[in-house]
Amino acid sequence: MRWAVRHGAARAVIRTAQRRGDQHTLLLTDPTLRADPFPLYDEMRSQGAFTSGRLAMMTVSHQAAAAVLRGEQFRVGFDGSALPRLLRMVWAASRDERVNGPLNPPSLLAVDPPDHTRYRKLVSKVFTPRAIENLRGRIEETADELLDDMAGAAGVDLVGRYASLLPVTVIAEILGIPADMRAQLLAWGTAAAPSLDIGLSYPEYRHAENALRDINTWLHGHFERLRRNPGDNLLSKLVLAVDEGQRLNETELTSTAQLLLAAGFETTANLLGNGAVLLLSHPEQQTLLRDDPGLWPNAVEEILRYESPVQIAARFAHEDTEICGVPIQANQLVAVFLGGVNRDPAIFTDPHSFDIRRANAREHLAFSNGIHYCLGAALARLEGEIGLRKLFERYPELAFADEPRRRQTRVLRGYAAIPVTPESRTHPPVAAIEN
Repeated sequence: MRWAVRHGAARAVIRTAQRRGDQHTLLLTDPTLRADPFPLYDEMRSQGAFTSGRLAMMTVSHQAAAAVLRGEQFRVGFDGSALPRLLRMVWAASRDERVNGPLNPPSLLAVDPPDHTRYRKLVSKVFTPRAIENLRGRIEETADELLDDMAGAAGVDLVGRYASLLPVTVIAEILGIPADMRAQLLAWGTAAAPSLDIGLSYPEYRHAENALRDINTWLHGHFERLRRNPGDNLLSKLVLAVDEGQRLNETELTSTAQLLLAAGFETTANLLGNGAVLLLSHPEQQTLLRDDPGLWPNAVEEILRYESPVQIAARFAHEDTEICGVPIQANQLVAVFLGGVNRDPAIFTDPHSFDIRRANAREHLAFSNGIHYCLGAALARLEGEIGLRKLFERYPELAFADEPRRRQTRVLRGYAAIPVTPESRTHPPVAAIEN
């Protein structure tokens, strides 16, 4: 029943809409468009601030997206209140806290004020800018260790050996998770990542839900260990954190820790992988960075803009409203295609050009906007800057050994594998330098 309500029904609608050429569903189902959605984003933009699809109203307009993401007229949570009574009952019965993921309440991504305000306040007391900056030395040390392990290799997968291992090692330490759990975290994360998508097949759904259940079960035991023996890590502090006499309960802790895990290495691994491919495909940009290392922070912003690790965000209108002159009715789902938003020519000159010197690169919405702005943005930026800088400083002759292979996920955009030779002068294959 849970699959039928949360994926099966959407899957049926998607199939019907796909036959009618619906743009939103084409982006969800067509592998070619998932690999290169940008021409379709441009076509959508030519139709106005919003386009209407079978599942949602859609936007690739930066102005419209910013208004939706920060607007008080919109919410992230879907409580089923607009459904007929029978469907409301079925929706409520399909909830299962054992397999709650990042898109399920009480995750910060899936709740609105006042709950969101309380959760974020507690998490922010621990996840402070100073706490993140204090991780700089450990991130650099971890990057150096991983790059040392690549030395002398004839060929390696940059995702498996570096882009995923750097962030998972850092987030494991933040959450007080033992180093020997690193491989298990990666396996769980890879299995659970499709849970962010809509319209999963039943086998895909079962595979993702089993991973979520395993993660949650392990986390419950981990919280107990931290309560008995708290360490000098952010999750220990969060487990014990109290604000005005309130603390996170077990379900809230599980959702928060799981969100930190997912955001802490899934999206950052994509940032590192996307950045590596872009820089390998644009050697002139590497030259600029070698000549002026001070450009690295802006280079990370341009990577986030040009190849946003998260491609889609969604909101529900909770009242009739109007954005950019377009009326939006209450309970309407609005899909914000961040990958298209971040290439809006109204904001970014020559948006399909990758330029690490772009003056306004930081105006991207890769981390969303408003009260749901990514809590881990500072950590992602820090890991992106350190991880990519050290990679290209250590291996200035890094080159593709074969074509990179993209992930099949729809919401997350990144690479499943990036075959490279650390010290070869081989030129990249043509297919690798497209987009």
